[in-house]
Amino acid sequence: MTERRRRPTLRDIAEETGLSSAAVSYALRGLHVPAETQARVREAAERLGYQADPIARALASGRTGFVGVLCGSLTDPWQQSVAAGLGRGLLGAGRNAITLDADNEPDREAELAARLADQRVDALVVLPVDPLAAHWKDLAERVPLVSVGDGLPRARTAGEVVYDNATGLRHGLRTLHEAGHTLVTVLTPSDRATPDRPAETIVRQVATSLGMTTRLRTAPHDLDGATAVARAELTGPEAPTAFLCLADAIAHGVYAAAGELGLTVPADVSVIGYDDLPVSRLLNPPLSTYRWSVDELVADVVRYVVAAIEDGGNGERTVLQPSPMPRASVAAPRT
Repeated sequence: MTERRRRPTLRDIAEETGLSSAAVSYALRGLHVPAETQARVREAAERLGYQADPIARALASGRTGFVGVLCGSLTDPWQQSVAAGLGRGLLGAGRNAITLDADNEPDREAELAARLADQRVDALVVLPVDPLAAHWKDLAERVPLVSVGDGLPRARTAGEVVYDNATGLRHGLRTLHEAGHTLVTVLTPSDRATPDRPAETIVRQVATSLGMTTRLRTAPHDLDGATAVARAELTGPEAPTAFLCLADAIAHGVYAAAGELGLTVPADVSVIGYDDLPVSRLLNPPLSTYRWSVDELVADVVRYVVAAIEDGGNGERTVLQPSPMPRASVAAPRT
C-alpha cells in the first residue's frame, strides 16, 4: 500500500527557513515581519506545497470566503441564470457562493437571510421577495448587503443593481397601443409595488394617458401556474387582446393557454415578455421581449461584494436599462 504523504505544516516551513513557527505564521499573513522575510517564507511554503487550513485562515482573518446568494424564486429561469452567473463571478474573485431559494415566500426569505448571516458569510447578495421588509435594516448591520432587482429602502446596503422597470413598462404598453390594442392584461410575479418596481403605478398612468383599459394580475413563474392565470383571463367575460408579462417564464404560460384554447399568437392574442430567455427565441412565433445584461449585472454585483468585504463598500447603485427585442409575437388585434 502506498504511504500517504504527510501534509506540510508551519513547523516544516519554520525548520526550512530557520524561523519560529510564530514568525512563519505572521509572515504568511503579512504581519509584523519585514517584506524580505515574508517573501522568503512564502517561497519556502510554495516549494514545500504548504496550504493554509481554510478554517484556521477564516478564524485568523474573520472571513469565511463564502458569499450568500438568496434568490427570490429559482422557479424563474432568469433568476437561475443570474445565480449561475454570480456563482462563476464570485469564484473568479476568490469567493464561494452559497445559493438558497426563498420560493417567493417573504417569511422564508427572512429565515434564510438570518441563517446565512448566522453562518458568518462575508457578504449577502439578495434578489428580494419583499424589499420593504423591516428585517433588512437589522441584517445590514450584521453582514454587508448587495441587492439585485430592487433596492432595500430601509437598509444601508453596500451596493444595489436595479432595473429601469418604469421604462420597460411604458415601452411595452405603448408598443401594444401602437399595434391597436386597447384591452391589455399585465401579468406580474409580485403584487408588491416597490420604488424600483412600480408596476401598478406605471400601468395606471400609461393606461390613463393612452386611453387603454388594463388589468394587473399576479402570476407565478412556473409554467402550470402561469398557464392557469392566463387561461382564466382568456376565458373571462372580457378577454384581453394582448398580454404584457413581466417575466418571459410567465409569457410562456400565455402561449400554453392560448394553444389549449385554440388561439394563435399573435393573430388572436399578442404577447410581450421580459428577460429575453434564450428559449423565448425558439417559441412559435418568437417572443417579443426586453433584454437585461446579465454579464453587466454580475460584474457590478461582484465588484460591490468585493468592495464591501474589503472596506465596507460605499453604497453605489447601478441602474440597468432594458433593450427592446421586437419579434413576431405582436400584431394588430382581430377586427
